[in-house]
Amino acid sequence: MSPAAEDLWERAKDALRVAKHDLALSADAAASRAYYAAFYAASALFAIEGKIFSKHSAVEAAVHRDLVQPGVWTAELGRGYSRLAQLRARGDYGGSRHVSPADAEEAVRIADDILRAVAAAHPEEFGNLDQP
Repeated sequence: MSPAAEDLWERAKDALRVAKHDLALSADAAASRAYYAAFYAASALFAIEGKIFSKHSAVEAAVHRDLVQPGVWTAELGRGYSRLAQLRARGDYGGSRHVSPADAEEAVRIADDILRAVAAAHPEEFGNLDQP
């Protein structure tokens, strides 16, 4: 695995751990960390294929174009990725609008599903998500 992909994968796992921890502290923070977990995981997957993106919107577009449309990921997983982006925007920039605790729990579940899909796509690179 390239150093870039390895770093992104470690960031993804760390962000997911923090998102789970933050559920009890801040729904906004948990949703933001859940989004970043998915963003880093998708970025790690693309990095293995030699695809590097500099914008969040480019990663989201690539998720739908390169993973969902060809059937690598389910449409539900693609919708989940987009949902995470929406919740992150609300949590980070929503002003008086905040992420609800239920939405934060949903975000963490989606992020976990995305990391598991990435790990399953390249188990030789990403290993078992349940192992440290």
